Amino acid sequence: MGTDPLFAPIPGADHRDIGGIELDIVPTGTARVKRMIYPPGFRWSTQMKPVAQTDYCMHAHVGFLARGSIRVLFSDGCVEDYVAPCVLSVAPGHDTWVMGDEACVFIEFDFERDTVRRLGIPEKHCHK
Repeated sequence: MGTDPLFAPIPGADHRDIGGIELDIVPTGTARVKRMIYPPGFRWSTQMKPVAQTDYCMHAHVGFLARGSIRVLFSDGCVEDYVAPCVLSVAPGHDTWVMGDEACVFIEFDFERDTVRRLGIPEKHCHK
């Protein structure tokens, strides 16, 4: 990952490796700020589905994609592509994978299980 500060250790963060994702979590007030590093080749339905034990990721994601590109496939068949740098909001009920050979770095803001309500995210994907 070289000397890119987006990949550097975060002092004071709770560091976890889950399903191939490097996850750093820092609580702030009633929210959390998370840095997630998804390696090239990562796909939620391959690496995380066995961990989550659901057909789709049922968490909402709101944040900033700082590196890389991802594809999101919703349970209704809709597909959205995101290329850094961009802000994204993804409703529950999706599969996601890294596109290309670059790791993705995503900075997420959440309220754990209360993210949908607190941020006003739809409970499931709806076309814009």
